[in-house]
Parts: sequence; C-alpha cells; structure tokens
Amino acid sequence: MGLPVATLKKGEGRMLKAGGLWVFDNEIAAVTEDAVNGELIMVEDFDGYPMGTGFYNSNSKITIRMMSRNKDAVIDEAFLRERVQAAWNYRKRTVDISSCRVIFGEADFLPGLVVDKFSDVLVVQSLAMGIDRMKETILRLLIEAMLEDGIHIRGVYERSDAKVRRQEGMQPWKGFLSEPFDPKVQIVENGVKYIVDVEEGQKTGFFLDQKYNRLSIHKICQGMDVLDCFTHTGSFALNAGIAGAKSVLGIDASQLAVDQATENAKLNGLQEVVKFQCEDVFALLPRLEAEGRKFDVIILDPPAFTKSRSSVKNAVKGYREINLRAMKLLKDGGFLATCSCSHFMTYELFTQTIGQAAKNVHKRLRQVEYRHQAPDHPILWAAEESYYLKFYIFQVMNQP
Repeated sequence: MGLPVATLKKGEGRMLKAGGLWVFDNEIAAVTEDAVNGELIMVEDFDGYPMGTGFYNSNSKITIRMMSRNKDAVIDEAFLRERVQAAWNYRKRTVDISSCRVIFGEADFLPGLVVDKFSDVLVVQSLAMGIDRMKETILRLLIEAMLEDGIHIRGVYERSDAKVRRQEGMQPWKGFLSEPFDPKVQIVENGVKYIVDVEEGQKTGFFLDQKYNRLSIHKICQGMDVLDCFTHTGSFALNAGIAGAKSVLGIDASQLAVDQATENAKLNGLQEVVKFQCEDVFALLPRLEAEGRKFDVIILDPPAFTKSRSSVKNAVKGYREINLRAMKLLKDGGFLATCSCSHFMTYELFTQTIGQAAKNVHKRLRQVEYRHQAPDHPILWAAEESYYLKFYIFQVMNQP
C-alpha cells in the first residue's frame, strides 16, 4: 500500500519548486483520508506530477516538511544513516568539531531538528512532529558515526522547550535522553574557556553560530577599551579580553547571564580586565553618553528584535536606536561590530538601517568586513530561513 497523497493547488508550491523544503497549508488543494499527522506523505503537483516525500502535520502552517525529492525514496534507517553521515562529514571538513552544530534542520535535510555538540555532550532540539518520532534513531546513528572517528559521547540532553512546538501539536519538553550528567559542560572556543549550561542556558545553551565572528574581533580589540552589549554569557567580551583588550565592559539584562559571564571571566583569569553589569542596554547607552563615556570598540549582539514579518517595523526602530547610540559613544576612528540574528531582518534592511543610523548622527562608516553565521550553520540556497545572521565590522569616523 502506498503513502497518503497531498495535491498542490494549481500555481502553488513555488518555494518547493525553487528548491525549498516547506509546503504551507494554503498551498494544498486536497489530502487523502489516510494522511496521519507526523507520518510520511507523497506530494503531487495539481496535475499528478510527483514532487517527493515529506512529513505531514495538519496542526502546522508548515503542513509538509520535505525529506526527499525522489518519489521512490524509502525513509528508513539506511536513509537516515546516509543523511546523518553527510552532516557529520560536512562539519569535519568545514569547522572545528570540538564544539559545533552537527545538524541544522532543513539545511541538513533533516527538517525541524537541531543537534549541538559541546565537547563530549550532545544537545538536541526537536521542533517538528515527524522528525520527533525519528530523533532517537538519528541520535543513535550520529553517536555511532562519531565513535568511528574516536569521539565518545558521554551524554545527551534534550532542549525541546521552545513554544513553537505547540504550533506542531506537541508539548514543550526538556530532560536527559541518556544517563544523567552534570549539565554544566566546559568547552574551549577560540582559546576561550566557557561553562555551557545545557539545562538552563538559552536555546541549546550557547550560541555557536558566532564562533568565527567572535574570532574576527581579536585584532581590533588589542589594547582597547571595549563595550559589549547584550553579552549573554560573555562570549564577545571574553574574546576581546583574551585578545589583549585594556578594559572590557559587558552588559546584559539577565542577572543569570551576567553571573555566568562573570564565572567565565574567572575561568579564563580575565576577571580584572573583563567586567559585567546587569543593565537594560536601551537605558544604559543614553546614560553613558550623558556621562561623556567613550569607547574604542563597541559590540552589539542583540536578541532577535523580530520573529515575524508583522513586527519588522518596530525591529528596525530598535536596531537603528542601538546602532545610533553606539556610534555616538565611539571615539573617532573607533570600531563597531554589529549584528542581527533575525531571519526577517534581511541583509538589505539591516544594511539600510545601519546606514540611516550613521546619517542621523553625521558619522561615516568604513566597512572592515561583512560576515554571517559559522559554516556549521550552513545557508541552504532556496531555504531562506537558513540565512539569518548578519554581522558587520565598521570603522566609525566623524565627517571630515
């Protein structure tokens, strides 16, 4: 007996036909009665042409997440082993695998699943019903692939506590998928030591996507006074400190994050150089300006100000405000490292917003470099959602 079938409306499925992996609810004309949420379904164009196989879920606006374009594909353990091995091989070729994102959902053709490796621990986040039913098999295959390279994984923790799971008809959940272990895991990245709290930290515990962007600030921070805004657990601040900054001030609105960042500073012997404060960045920047404070380098790594198209306008205001304030706090010729981690804040819009901020405060920008997320978070062309992190370094100068 064959798979259930979803038939697209005439003229729909444009994203799918361009190479994307999602089919939305409003693109589907009909679904056969034997379709079951979380199970596989065949997708056909309006004229019956086979488009491939994916997971079906009527609870979600993303009703089908594609697994294969091959109409004859069998989604079994052998299929999953091939996908997992390809993901692991890619990381071995492109990044430092001591700590990295090993599976990045759609960009690794395993939609809805994220797996991060922190030293010898894996953290998994499962956000789609279909892949959730396969996660234990995928994790076993991944651990086996790593073991073949002499890498022993001592534990697995699940951080599927994101609210978005409710949109898939699943409850948020977190907990051990292995024998319990100390959830505070020490890692080393760019020569900096961190304690990653996989149980209570944000998302999977640590933002691996900025790894090489953090490395890129080393040269500009040597001997400088640095301000790191939205520091989280201190990653940019500590990179500035280890690179030889004269002083570093890290700011975050979360006392828990500030406490973790302070512990990380001690771990690296940087507690005399790198200091942290619990403050609202939007309130602090005008106050520092009023006090006449100036910095050589300012880093802006805010959380996503928008998670939907409907709130982009307010997000633009937020990004413009913090960049404008930062430019005013920089010494003439100082450096601004600024980024956005929102998919909906596009490269073009982010670039335009920074330009407007500079114009408003009569500053000239000299671009040092433009970067995006680390290669272990690959950008899959045609899957727009996989390109989300934009990162600039500018030299900020007064108008001559």
